[in-house]
Amino acid sequence: MVKLPSFILASASPRRSELLRQLKLEFEVVPSDALEVYDDHLSPQELCQLNAHRKARVVSKKIPDALVMGADTLVFLDRKIFGKPADLTEAKKMLLQLQGKTHQVVTGVSLIHLRAHKERVFAVSTDVTFRSLKPEQIDEYFKKVNPLDKAGAYAIQENGDLIVSEISGSFNNVVGLPLEKLQRALAVWND
Repeated sequence: MVKLPSFILASASPRRSELLRQLKLEFEVVPSDALEVYDDHLSPQELCQLNAHRKARVVSKKIPDALVMGADTLVFLDRKIFGKPADLTEAKKMLLQLQGKTHQVVTGVSLIHLRAHKERVFAVSTDVTFRSLKPEQIDEYFKKVNPLDKAGAYAIQENGDLIVSEISGSFNNVVGLPLEKLQRALAVWND
């Protein structure tokens, strides 16, 4: 790994922290309070990149000498966004809409070093195919996994085998951070 400035994760997500630790990076967590935007005119990749940029930018303004990473993950079926459900009823409705279909999980990542006037932004998309699910199977899944703090009302790393039949692309991206692409971006950060 190249020598990087002090690194900040602009997210309170425990999943993102856990994934970042796999890269053996020393980092500090400074959650961003940037509001996420939703615009029907943007593609899923554009939307996630924009929100990742907004999150990183807010924190980088406070700590301009650090390399700040913002990330935003959303679940899409066609162009419909499946964010974090408000309650179990909405969570069940989401899984019923996703069941038996292939959807996309998109994560946008923004790396900003404000003092150096440098930013790299990218998005990674992973296809996830759900099993055909009956309402009672969804209820059983919810007994094992809290769906309320997860985009699309599920966590692939928590009993995902109960609802997911196939994944095409980065597993880590579905968890919340495309480690493979992030590692490549950090390896050439000083180029």
